[in-house]
Amino acid sequence: MTPAQLIAKCAGELDQAQVSFGQGTLQAADEAAWLVLYTLGIPLDVDSDTLTDEVSPEAELAVQNMLNQRIHARQPLAYLTQEAWLQGVSFHVDQRCLIPRSLIAEVLAEGSIDAWLNPQASTALDLCTGGGSLAVLVALAYPQLQVQASDISADALAVAAINIERHGLQDRIHLSLSDGFQTTQGEMDLIVCNPPYVNTHSMALLPPEFQAEPRLALAGGTDGMDFIRQLLLEAPQYMKDDGILVLEIGHEYEHFITAFPQLEVIGLSTSAGDAQVLLISKAALLA
Repeated sequence: MTPAQLIAKCAGELDQAQVSFGQGTLQAADEAAWLVLYTLGIPLDVDSDTLTDEVSPEAELAVQNMLNQRIHARQPLAYLTQEAWLQGVSFHVDQRCLIPRSLIAEVLAEGSIDAWLNPQASTALDLCTGGGSLAVLVALAYPQLQVQASDISADALAVAAINIERHGLQDRIHLSLSDGFQTTQGEMDLIVCNPPYVNTHSMALLPPEFQAEPRLALAGGTDGMDFIRQLLLEAPQYMKDDGILVLEIGHEYEHFITAFPQLEVIGLSTSAGDAQVLLISKAALLA
């Protein structure tokens, strides 16, 4: 059997097993390609037309074993491979942190916030950094910034340290264990935050793959706004006068506007729409 045939076979079995996607891939074909290529040690950016050589029976068995683990344990594939990609950037990932998938990554890659960010900006904070993926992407997108990255989870920060070292950013990203802004030093030109925002009802409906992720990084209380309420209350004192906050709220926009009906926000365009990542100025927060 060739790698291409193995990918097709695995995609069919993933579909039949009705596993859940959304933690690195969105469909069975992509998940199967990732699974097969990783297991066979083939780069993910390989030309699919070249996947025509027969693989050994031992390699076929290894692929089947990985597939069985994915299906029966209902573990996210990123945890099984211990690697994930966001905007083409590779990150270590394991059960200590959320799997990188923040839509803020698209905003950074596309320069969507550049019109609001002070050209002389020098400071940034990634609040709720988890495994550090957004901190790394901020540092890569804006080489002039010194980045603070904080999280309440020491386990997640251990993963973040791996990723910061992987990308050689130890001199520009500074980690701290912190509940909210507790350890933030100074005022920021830019704050990015992908907080726990999933509401209680939605948490109860999450498939096993998502339940495998740290609950602390997902659960946002009854309406998903528990952490965000405190964030928006405290943020202005950690922002420069022209500072901006880029906040991910996922599918919780209705709960967000119910909780903050007077707050002026700017929806940033992403592949999931214009209401999942918001830009908020210090002036709007103070108003």
